[in-house]
Amino acid sequence: MSDARLGILLWSQATDWADFERAAVRIDELGYESLWTWDHLHAIFGDPHQPIFEGYTTLAAWAKVTSQVRLGLLVGANTFRNPGLVAKSVTTIDHLSGGRAILGLGGAWFELEHREHGIEFGRSPGTRLTWLDEAVGGIRSMLDGEPVTSPPDGRYRFDNLRQHPLPVQDHLPIMIGGSGEKKTLRTVAKYADMWNAMGSIEKLRRKDGVLREHCEAVGRDTNEILRTVGCKPIIRDTEAEARRVWEAQMEHNRTPMADVENDDTFWVGTPDQLAETMIACREIGFSTFLAELAAPYDDETIERWIGEVKPMVDRA
Repeated sequence: MSDARLGILLWSQATDWADFERAAVRIDELGYESLWTWDHLHAIFGDPHQPIFEGYTTLAAWAKVTSQVRLGLLVGANTFRNPGLVAKSVTTIDHLSGGRAILGLGGAWFELEHREHGIEFGRSPGTRLTWLDEAVGGIRSMLDGEPVTSPPDGRYRFDNLRQHPLPVQDHLPIMIGGSGEKKTLRTVAKYADMWNAMGSIEKLRRKDGVLREHCEAVGRDTNEILRTVGCKPIIRDTEAEARRVWEAQMEHNRTPMADVENDDTFWVGTPDQLAETMIACREIGFSTFLAELAAPYDDETIERWIGEVKPMVDRA
């Protein structure tokens, strides 16, 4: 069975830039494979109007203070930007980083940030996912150096659009986040190199089965898509101590514990407990784990996840 692969997403809310950058540098130094942040204009945990940094400019800044780790948004809000601009932005980050960019995209869900910024949100999730499918198809062509002209009934209006320069990478990978069974997973099957899902083992197994059906329908080898699991780990010697850290983080992020108590993506416990969950995920085909870490960023979890938990999973 393959070894576990680890990445970290740093919450972009409730932090100052110095700590945000310091944590990114440490993650790079420790040998994590990927480093991510959100793409939101308002905070998504607790008070939406607390401080938060923008995604693409964060990646550009991180590109110049890291040297090994892959960089991406988990995931970019398709509604925020014209897809041609997205292709240009991620290509620029690929050059800034020496070929370490990953393009993360999703349909977007947070209506408040759209309304307050005057960004069109769409009539429904289905509308946004139709836009996403069109956008990802166009961006894939742009990144591969192919001209793009929008269909007459499309949302976008590309007219024989080509982009230069091309990315440093021969094939800049696309990550799609989300598990909607009718539209999102079909877009994953058509275009994604990476897919991010969250939830219980039972949910992951079911969603993976749906993705396999979509891959068969569109003629895609399902093994070409890297399955990744999103989680929010906090690691301590005892579950009680891990919970104390969790509660302090949520207070810092102005988030009542009642809002997160039943969120099964928080993995709060001992190294043995986390390793057990990760081994169960790996057994159903999810061997890449992307940890979301809230500010203030927890150095102990950052160091123990790769230094202590990963070896336990790899030996299993």
